[in-house]
Amino acid sequence: MSTPAIQWYPGHIAKAEQQLNQHLNKVDLVIEVRDARIPMATGHPHLQRWIKGKQHLLVINRRDMVTTQARQAWDQWFRQKGQTPWWCDAKAGTGVKQVQQAAIRAGEQLNERRRSRGMRPRPVRALTLGFPNVGKSALINRLVRQKVVDSARRAGVTRTLRWVRLGQSLDLLDAPGVLPPRLDDQKAALHLALCDDIGQAAYDGESVAIAFISMLDSLATQAEAGINTGLLQQRYGIAQEEEQSDPSAWLSAAAERHTSGQTARMAQRLLDDFRRLVLGPIALELP
Repeated sequence: MSTPAIQWYPGHIAKAEQQLNQHLNKVDLVIEVRDARIPMATGHPHLQRWIKGKQHLLVINRRDMVTTQARQAWDQWFRQKGQTPWWCDAKAGTGVKQVQQAAIRAGEQLNERRRSRGMRPRPVRALTLGFPNVGKSALINRLVRQKVVDSARRAGVTRTLRWVRLGQSLDLLDAPGVLPPRLDDQKAALHLALCDDIGQAAYDGESVAIAFISMLDSLATQAEAGINTGLLQQRYGIAQEEEQSDPSAWLSAAAERHTSGQTARMAQRLLDDFRRLVLGPIALELP
């Protein structure tokens, strides 16, 4: 079953991108944040245009939500492309110190160049950039060690740009999540919907849940993805054979058992279980 087209470009994102372009000339370092479950889908196509020779730090958040094997496979893939990924779990704080140290080192290199030109050192101005809900604000709060910006696991919480001082060495610009005006890659758009990295108004939850059930079948053949045999049957008590033949039939059967036949509620429960790690760490994308 194909899902209806997924598109989402609300006014606050369009406005944020305009403001972003106005601030880019003030920025020394771009800290790009991606979602470990979908590191390709959360890579913005305009990134290189925004970087324009600035230093770039790639942070892959939610490392806890994928298997170690998936993380290692992606780490190797990015390094082969000449990019060092920094893995973290901003919610728990894992890996955040390493991200901070990498940003400070980038700043030291910048100030060394300033000194060589007879200029005084200054705090590095870093922009945190990424799709909605990939964890930018949570990362900033961890770096500053207090809640200075609003953070929640849903898209669209940050709506304005804001500078935050991190010690004497780093100024962080927290920007709203940015999306391309049009999502031409609908497989990537589906991944964004599954991971809650796009507004819920962009998609039909029931269709996305059915697509997720089908996706689990194809991912099960790749050990790094983390799909246990009979995952849905173990969790929901519905025979795996039903799911293989018709995902919508599986969803209906699960709804009859768990949500009084309401498939929309069952679809939301399935998506929530995936997003909350109830189904275990699952990588939707692999290199």
